Amino acid sequence: MPERRTVALVTLGCARNEVDSEELAGRLAADGWDLVEEAAEADVAVVNTCGFVEAAKKDSVDALLEANDLKDHGRTQAVVAVGCMAERYGKELAEALPEADGVLGFDDYADISDRLGTILGGGVHAPHTPRDRRKLLPLSPVERQGADVALPGHGDAAPALPEEPEELPDGVAPASGPRAPLRRRLGSSPVASVKLASGCDRRCSFCAIPTFRGSFVSRRPSDVLAETRWLAGQGVSEVMLVSENNTSYGKDLGDIRLLETLLPELAAVDGIERVRVSYLQPAEMRPGLIDVLTGTPGVMPYFDLSFQHSAPGVLRAMRRFGDTDRFLELLATIRGKAPLAGVRSNFIVGFPGETEADVAELERFLGEAGLDAIGVFGYSDEDGTEAFGYSEKVAQEAVDARLARLARLAEELTAQRAEERVGETVTVLVESVDDIEGPVGRAAHQAPETDGVVRLETGGSAPELLDGLVVGRMVEAKVVASEGVDLIAEPLAGVGATGRSTDKGREATG
Repeated sequence: MPERRTVALVTLGCARNEVDSEELAGRLAADGWDLVEEAAEADVAVVNTCGFVEAAKKDSVDALLEANDLKDHGRTQAVVAVGCMAERYGKELAEALPEADGVLGFDDYADISDRLGTILGGGVHAPHTPRDRRKLLPLSPVERQGADVALPGHGDAAPALPEEPEELPDGVAPASGPRAPLRRRLGSSPVASVKLASGCDRRCSFCAIPTFRGSFVSRRPSDVLAETRWLAGQGVSEVMLVSENNTSYGKDLGDIRLLETLLPELAAVDGIERVRVSYLQPAEMRPGLIDVLTGTPGVMPYFDLSFQHSAPGVLRAMRRFGDTDRFLELLATIRGKAPLAGVRSNFIVGFPGETEADVAELERFLGEAGLDAIGVFGYSDEDGTEAFGYSEKVAQEAVDARLARLARLAEELTAQRAEERVGETVTVLVESVDDIEGPVGRAAHQAPETDGVVRLETGGSAPELLDGLVVGRMVEAKVVASEGVDLIAEPLAGVGATGRSTDKGREATG
């Protein structure tokens, strides 16, 4: 028998890329590839790149070069770039980075096994010339009934996807629709992301994502539900819904309120303890959605709101809406329904035309908003965006100074917010347990990776409580201290043998 081909997937960037990698893994496993964790143990190292900002691009290039180094002294024979950076730059990336044996765009995903086989065999797959995907048919994994024909307003028909094998390897999800992707988990975390949609119809002047991710297209609710049920069967306790803009879900299916209908159904899936929604657009928040997010058992009262700034002049230049007072009103509405709701956001400083008065306005908003997590980024030009051509660019020294100033403020404010949570009772999803840190998990107001964590103090806990502190369990605890954005909590008695909360909605209203 010939030795089976091995492949490793190295994922950079956001949770959407993580889902893409698991879908690629599912296809490859179904076609006979063995998946390995370490690139050094793989015949082919596939690097799923990020192309959002300069720092992410640099990390992607570094990962490709690191994988290429393995070809000199390890099993690795080929290094292949996929993901947003590969899609965005295509032929240009291939020419600039000859260390990559292949640069594959999104259209290659359907035939990923054949592409890797060709490259591994010494063949060449010509990299694509990037196109503006807003003018093309939206990509898989966005699924439509009858998606093998062109959709109105879009160009070519969708490429046919390979048929699902009659027998799938263990751990590979079956397709749930005519073009639904296979998926294989690449880790054992009790948390997994699920894509609601792909692409974006908003035209923020600083963002190039729509040009290489395409226009916004929702997945069918039945596919989202089927994937969530499969993940629950794989041991997942929490699903995080991701897309470029979750508040737009359903608008292309004729129902802008489809998310409000879908969330309770997802929360009712057996085995799913938490449903979390990320990437919410403030301008599209509506009363009904706030009600569902704050009042549905199992749906976390968590608001990942993409504010980006609060000074009206800067927001208009960004092609966005709102201002400090409107954003504060939105937060007041949310907290009027769920006082303990978690809120995080990201902000850009140094945008072209930003003044010191604008920065002061942003500081005013941050000081009053009471956010649990804050990300601050310095503006940098992105080719293909409207802002790239703006005049009145802020000097790099000023951008750096404002970034440092706002980052210090964000650190102070989020630490203060965490301290305010001392005394609260939280339900913690345990995600890791080791001899040094002990049990570590997250409360309802904390999303994975982007926010803080809860460290469980177990010194005085009863033996029956300690038995419940295992990965994947839900444990009630009282917050007794804070360290920066992290919380320290003590498990409470009466949690039960499984360690699970008996009330999915316990943290919804505080």
